Amino acid sequence: MSSPCLWTGRRFHYDLTQKSLVMGICNVTPDSFSENGLHQDAKDAIAHGLAMAKAGADIIDIGGESTRPGAPEVSVSEELNRILPVLGELAEKVEIPLCVDTTKAEVADAALKAGASIVNDISGLALDPNIAHVVADHGAGLVLMHMRGTPRTMQTDTHYDDLFSEIREYLQKGMDAARKAGVDMERIIIDPGIGFGKSAEQNMTIIRGLDFLLPLGRPILMGLSRKSFLGAITGRPAPERVEETIAATLEADRNGARIHRVHDVSQAVIALQTARAIRQV
Repeated sequence: MSSPCLWTGRRFHYDLTQKSLVMGICNVTPDSFSENGLHQDAKDAIAHGLAMAKAGADIIDIGGESTRPGAPEVSVSEELNRILPVLGELAEKVEIPLCVDTTKAEVADAALKAGASIVNDISGLALDPNIAHVVADHGAGLVLMHMRGTPRTMQTDTHYDDLFSEIREYLQKGMDAARKAGVDMERIIIDPGIGFGKSAEQNMTIIRGLDFLLPLGRPILMGLSRKSFLGAITGRPAPERVEETIAATLEADRNGARIHRVHDVSQAVIALQTARAIRQV
C-alpha cells in the first residue's frame, strides 16, 4: 500500500504496518440481519458502543439503516433520529474515531457535525455522489465499498465476467469521483463488499485473492462478520457465527486486509493480536 497510515481526525494516527484495526459494529436498527434489533434503543446502542471501546475497538461504525439483502429504505429523518443521539453521546465519552454508515449526503453531513470523522458509504458514491463533497468539506475519512444496485436488489444478479476486475474498476471509479470532489486520497479506505451482490463462493474467492486490490494503494476494509456465506459453510444461524467470523477475518488479514468490521470485538482483537505476533517472530 502506498500509505501505511489511516487518518482518523480524532488525534489518532494508526500505523497499519504494525497493527490491524478493529471496527466495531453499532447498528441502531430494528432489522439487523444478525442482531434482531438488539441495540435499536439509543440507550442500549450507547452502552454497546462503550463496551466495544472498552474491549479494544479502534473505530466504532454507527448505522441507522439495515443493509441486509432486501432491507427496506429508511428516510433521512428516521435515519438521523436513530443515529444522532447515539453518535452525540459516544463522541463525548470515547476517544476512538466514530464512523457513520450511510448512503445519504444529508445524513453524512449531520453525523460529521455531531462528532463522526469517517463516512462508510456501502455504495461507493453510486447512490449519492454528493457524499464526496460533504466528506471533502469536513476533511473527513471515506470508506468506498463495492455493491451492485441497492440492498433491496443486490442479490438478484451475482454474475461477473471478471469478478476481480469489475470490483477493482468500480472502486477506482469511486476514488476518482472522490478525488474530483476534493477528498484527500490519503483519507480513503476501500472495501470489496463481501455479501453485497456476490455468491458464497465469490465471497470466499475474494478473501482468498484479496491482493487484487493492492494496486489501488489504499487500506482494505473487510466486513465478514456473521455473514450468510459463513452460514453456508457451517449451517449455523447468524448470531452464532463467531468462530466462523474469526477464521475468515484472520484469513483476510493474512491476505492484505487491515481494517476489520466485526460484531464481536474482543474476540477479533485477541485473534488478530495473536496472529500478528506469530507472523513477526
